[in-house]
Amino acid sequence: MPTSSYRVGPFALDGAAYRLLKGAEPIDLSPKALDLLFFFAERPGALVTKDQMLEALWPGVAVTDNAITQVVSELRQALGDEPASPRYVETVPRRGYRFIAVVEPAAAAEKTPGAVSPPRTIAVLDFSNVTGDADVAWLAAGIAETVTNDLRAIGALRVIDRSLVPKVAATDGLDRLPASGVNLVVAGGFQRAGDQLRITARVFDTATRAVVAQAKTDGALTDVFHLQDRLVLELSSSLEIVVTAAARERISARETASLDAYRALTEGRLKLEMLDAAQVPAAVADFERALALDAQYALAHVGLAHAHFWRFQASRAHNQPDRDALVAAIAHARAAAEIDPNLAEAHAALALLLSSADQSAEAVAAGRRAVALEPGNWRHLFRLGMAAWGEARLVALEAVIAQFPRLAYAYFGAAMVHVARGDRARAADVLRAGAALTDRPSAGAERFPANGLHWLLGLTALASDDTAAATAEFDRELARARSSLFAEEFAMDAFDGHGFVRLRAGDAAGAAAMFERALAAFPRHARSLVGLAESVRQAGHEDRASVLLAEAQQAAAELARGGRAAESVLARAYWHVASGRPAEACRELADLLRDAASGPAGWTLPVEPWFESLRATPEGRAILTRLADRAR
Repeated sequence: MPTSSYRVGPFALDGAAYRLLKGAEPIDLSPKALDLLFFFAERPGALVTKDQMLEALWPGVAVTDNAITQVVSELRQALGDEPASPRYVETVPRRGYRFIAVVEPAAAAEKTPGAVSPPRTIAVLDFSNVTGDADVAWLAAGIAETVTNDLRAIGALRVIDRSLVPKVAATDGLDRLPASGVNLVVAGGFQRAGDQLRITARVFDTATRAVVAQAKTDGALTDVFHLQDRLVLELSSSLEIVVTAAARERISARETASLDAYRALTEGRLKLEMLDAAQVPAAVADFERALALDAQYALAHVGLAHAHFWRFQASRAHNQPDRDALVAAIAHARAAAEIDPNLAEAHAALALLLSSADQSAEAVAAGRRAVALEPGNWRHLFRLGMAAWGEARLVALEAVIAQFPRLAYAYFGAAMVHVARGDRARAADVLRAGAALTDRPSAGAERFPANGLHWLLGLTALASDDTAAATAEFDRELARARSSLFAEEFAMDAFDGHGFVRLRAGDAAGAAAMFERALAAFPRHARSLVGLAESVRQAGHEDRASVLLAEAQQAAAELARGGRAAESVLARAYWHVASGRPAEACRELADLLRDAASGPAGWTLPVEPWFESLRATPEGRAILTRLADRAR
């Protein structure tokens, strides 16, 4: 943890306040980039190997060299450095990097007076409703979210995303927070008396439980925006953190002047946080109420975008998903970006939504815009990663994992690239690393469950003809809780996996039972229908097999009508193989990869059990080569 301060050209690297300044203005840097800069400043002129950087920045976390590339790139951008003619960070080919700028220790008098040194990572707990007033219960999350955003705007401390903070009340459970990387925690409460509101907060050192700062504000409930901002400024003053004029301006900016609109937005967000489909219509109503009160409330448009996208995601595994919900989501995200072009959350939402609509170029541009506006926000990096493909996706998702190692879908998204490249071993390594972290209960795990990791591990094992390992992984997928988003979809996939394992073993009856369990959840799923057709054919029931294959062909047509073009091609390829037409299957798959926009189309081909026979043919190998090239 840095305690020393340095001067590097026009920059001041303040170890006490944990920040980089140029003149009096703080420079936005992610925690990893700031850690790297301190690491370099302590070793000026020395070769710093990639292994040293991995050990210093990601101890005990499985990341690749791409994570280093991402952080070095961010640091160079902040310093205004050019790789071709460096003034600060010089690349040493195949070895590492060297910090070539002159580094001078800063005099003690130049450091921020009285700044808090060791604690530098802060989290904000939901505020307690002291009087139990149900009419203002929404403020518990609303104040916490605002305080979190204001602290992030100041930039002197690492601020943990509220969704990743363990749900502990006041000082109860503070012993759980250091394990989550939290050094400081804000715990507070509020109470209403008539039209007046009091907000109090204390900052605890999680290691010692000592109170290191405190603040209190009183005023009219209608002035809650100002009260929250004043609370943060008082806490910062108590922590002896200097708040720049630019940070004060960002803090005082108002997304809305309407308290009722703010309440509606917060209540809608709380409903979406539950990840419960039954709550989505009520969340939509909350966001729409917020917009009725303030038509220019950009965050309410973002809320509606996420709510409609939730509806689409819940239907995505069906042959004809709710495309209208996706169209509505994109429209609201665009509206938010038009109202406030500097709202990073709006651009990040657009990146996620447009990638789901196969508009990859615009999606990547939106994701890059979001990251440029808020470089240290893992959500924006994640959405950029999911919009991108190939190496660009890996770089973004590894930066996410560096900040939030327990985000399961970041590992899944990275493994997709390795599968498409034909590197099953690397894909399995990434998936195992993710499963090892995310299978254990932890902060955020319940909101971001590890669905899909074990299914994909099972497919990679089956593609390597390790049926015992595949069976174990499919069982692990099925053992996961079924209440979260995508859980039923991946359970269906796992049942299909079991069906293919049993087909290989010559157990037609056992295979049929597994495919039927998959179809019980998704009755028109083409892969399950083809698998069941092959199972009953092996059992001697040719007539029923023909009926099932006809249903699979119809399911492929339904996928096309539902806007799932790539999935429709895969479904037709399943049908061609099952019908003894492998050449036709190869032709359609080759056309898909030739015509599809940049992105993950066909990424499962190297591990799809039904295409095992195709992968052994020259045509199949050519398809896999094209797929791998698209994923570079």
